[in-house]
Amino acid sequence: MQAVDAETYLKALLSAPRPGSEQVLAFYDHRVGHICTDPRLLLLPLDDHICHRGDGLFESISFRQRTIFGLDAHLARLVDGAAALSITPPCTWEALRQHILDVALAAGVDNGDLRVFLSRGPGGFGISPAECPQAGLYIVALKKALPTAAFYEKGLTAFASAIPPKQEYLARIKNTNYLPNVFMAMEARQKGMDVAVTFDENGIMGEAAVANVGLVDAQGRLLCPEIRRILPGTTLLAAMEVAAERMPVVQMPIPRAAIDSASEMLLFTSSTLCVGITHFDGKPVGHGAHAGKPGPVALWLKDVLLDYMLKKGAPL
Repeated sequence: MQAVDAETYLKALLSAPRPGSEQVLAFYDHRVGHICTDPRLLLLPLDDHICHRGDGLFESISFRQRTIFGLDAHLARLVDGAAALSITPPCTWEALRQHILDVALAAGVDNGDLRVFLSRGPGGFGISPAECPQAGLYIVALKKALPTAAFYEKGLTAFASAIPPKQEYLARIKNTNYLPNVFMAMEARQKGMDVAVTFDENGIMGEAAVANVGLVDAQGRLLCPEIRRILPGTTLLAAMEVAAERMPVVQMPIPRAAIDSASEMLLFTSSTLCVGITHFDGKPVGHGAHAGKPGPVALWLKDVLLDYMLKKGAPL
C-alpha cells in the first residue's frame, strides 16, 4: 500500500461507510468554526486526548417541542467538570451556550438529542495535558424518537450489576471514561434485561449505566441515593424538586434490601424523564395491584417532569 495525494484520500474518506450517520442532523467543531449538516464530515482528530486518553467531558441533552431541557443545569455541570479537569473552553461559556442553541436550530426538527463534548484538545499522543494548546469543542444534534405511551406502560427490568460504583472523585464528573458503563450495558444485553444498577461494597445502591435510580418506599417517600458515588443527573435533581410538592423526598444510603419492600422503583434520564422499573433481579417490584407494573408515582412524575422541563427549558 502506498500513500496517496490529499484529493484521492478525501474522496475515499467521504465515501467510507459511516454507520449511524443517518441519525446526525447537524454538528459544530470549534476548530472549523462552522455548523455542518453533512454527517460524512463529522470527524474528530485522533490526537485529541479525548480519543486516546478519555480526557474530556460530555453532556447528553434532550430537546422537545423546540425547547432544550435543563440547558443551564447541564452547562453548570459542564462548568464544574471543566474546573475539576482544569480544561478551559476555547470560547466563553456564553458563546458555548449560544453554539448549542445554534446547532439545535440547524437540526431543523422539533424533537431530538444533543451531545456536547469539551475535550483536552488535539496536540499529541502522550498523556500530559501540556501538549494540547487549546481545548476542543464538539456539538452534535441527533434524531431521537419520542418515547411512546406503551413504553411507559410496560416499564423496564433491572438487576444488580457486577460492576462496582465509580470512585467518588470521578463519579460526579461526567467524563468520557465510560468503560464501566459499557460493561454494564453489555451485562444487560447478556442477561436480556434493560438496566444494570450498581451497588457498593456495603450493598448501597448507586446508579444505572446512563441514568439515576430511586425508590418510593412503603411510607410514600421518594428515596434518592446520596450524591457521592453517582453522577448528579439533571433529571434526578429536577424530579426531587417537583416531587417535593407532593411527597417527602429523602436523600440517603439505600440498601439493596430496600427494593424488596419498596412500592416503586424509578429510573431517571434526560430523554425518557421517569420510567418505572417493574422487576428487579427477576422479582416484581411493588406490592398488591401495582406489583410488577409501573406505579402511580412513575406515571405522574413523567408527566410533571415534562411540564417542568418545557416551562424551565431554553426555547429555540
